Amino acid sequence: MVRGRDEHIIEAIGRCRVVVRDGRVVEVGKPLISGCPLAERFVPPVTEITPEAVRANIEGRIRGFGMCTQDRVVLSDQDFVLFGASEILSCAVRSGMLECAVVACDGAGSVIAASPSLIQGIGGRMSGLVKTSPIPEVIRRIEAHGGIVPDKEGASIDQLSVVGAACRAGYRRVGVTVAVPGDAEAIRRRFPECLVVGVHLTGLSEAEAARMTAACDLVALCASATMRRAVGKRALVQAGTAVPVIALTVAGKEALLARVRETGRQVLVKSASLPVVGGDGTEPTRPSGPHPLV
Repeated sequence: MVRGRDEHIIEAIGRCRVVVRDGRVVEVGKPLISGCPLAERFVPPVTEITPEAVRANIEGRIRGFGMCTQDRVVLSDQDFVLFGASEILSCAVRSGMLECAVVACDGAGSVIAASPSLIQGIGGRMSGLVKTSPIPEVIRRIEAHGGIVPDKEGASIDQLSVVGAACRAGYRRVGVTVAVPGDAEAIRRRFPECLVVGVHLTGLSEAEAARMTAACDLVALCASATMRRAVGKRALVQAGTAVPVIALTVAGKEALLARVRETGRQVLVKSASLPVVGGDGTEPTRPSGPHPLV
């Protein structure tokens, strides 16, 4: 494999566009939001989302686990949040609900991962990956742990194509993360049994939110006002209130319940009209979720 230009584009905290080249942050855009409770738990924590804070956080990830470099760590058994997309997919594989997950990895593109540790290692600390370039060391590391990298030369992010590759490889129960309504719809049409998880949905239009809601089994509402309106009566189960994850189908509900069964943490289960905002269903005086919603 011939190494070309090393460039990785990420939509980080607050859908802030970040460009990393040769292991260095070379560009940071303007965040769409100013605060998020999940960002406050990051290492280093981001209490106010500014370009400077985003840069520091991404540089911390590069130092900490080699993100966007040849030193990228691809395995993890650490849960970063209770109901994150990678945590849910890892649990679904451990429980036997899924056989593998299709996730996007810096340095490799869309990847088929059948190991819960590989799913979590790739996705647990990764923000929205828009574009990446191949890093041979990362690809070899993924393959050494049983992962499949269909596009070793281009590291393309093509979730639909790689779900097809997973099926051709013999997997039948496949989970996949998607950030674009068209991808979610195409996967739902071609692979109706696939567990489709919508992620990085901040900034969607009303029409895009409606399409995503109709096509996905699970969605993370992120800082999206339109997604909060779109889930409406379709919502079956909500996990979390600050940054809610919503199950929209029975399969999505089962994935969330598998995560509840697996965790050793205390969990509150109650009946409510969804989505619930804040701890008691009311708008808190101080924002308890991402703000502002966009």
